[in-house]
Amino acid sequence: MKLLEGKVTLLTGGSRGIGQAIAEKFAEQGSNIAFTYISSAEKAIAIADRLSNDFGVKVKAYKSDASSFEQAQNLVDEVIKEFGKIDTLINNAGITKDTLMLRMSEEQWDQVIEVNLKSVFNLTKHVLRPMLKNKSGSIINMSSVVGIFGNAGQANYAASKAGIIGFSKSIAKEVGTRSIRCNVIAPGFIETDMTEELDEKTKEMFLTNIPMKRLGTGTEVANACLYLASDLSQYVTGQVISVCGGLNT
Repeated sequence: MKLLEGKVTLLTGGSRGIGQAIAEKFAEQGSNIAFTYISSAEKAIAIADRLSNDFGVKVKAYKSDASSFEQAQNLVDEVIKEFGKIDTLINNAGITKDTLMLRMSEEQWDQVIEVNLKSVFNLTKHVLRPMLKNKSGSIINMSSVVGIFGNAGQANYAASKAGIIGFSKSIAKEVGTRSIRCNVIAPGFIETDMTEELDEKTKEMFLTNIPMKRLGTGTEVANACLYLASDLSQYVTGQVISVCGGLNT
């Protein structure tokens, strides 16, 4: 039997990178999936159609801005109406606006905090009530190793990702008695369109600090999410799992 047979997953930022890898892995394991995108509706719909056809599950793409409290509420309402429930929430949407603090504008700070951190509050806030009603659920929040040890030129990003960790541990303590779990994935340097923009010198510098001497893949992050969404992790909550090739060691 597939690990997520009959479950419903709500995933933000599911049309590219790590999010797309998660959607593919969860569909393969039997989960019905609602995922969000901001732009490129044609690509998102194509992904949804392909996953439905390949794995025989229900997949639907929603254009929704996770940083908007109102849009998050509407999204959760629509997904429950369409799918009947939400078993797993994966807060994956995120952006970077990297620059040194002396050059960072208020807008660059606010944008990263709103998309990366406020979105986690928005979706968690709206999904908790139906999960409490069902007395079950798994919330998986995507942080970063940068949120654990910081990184020059990423004060806004590091702050948002560190905030996710503190938020998640608090939620785990609030709702654990109702069999709702909240955990964090902290990826290291993963092969995505974001890392492809880095120059070779920067990539080489990263690799020297990674014990496994390679970048990770979206599928490897998705596998960690699969564990936390499945019944294999029923006694795991409030934890941070680093998927980083030993970088956070």
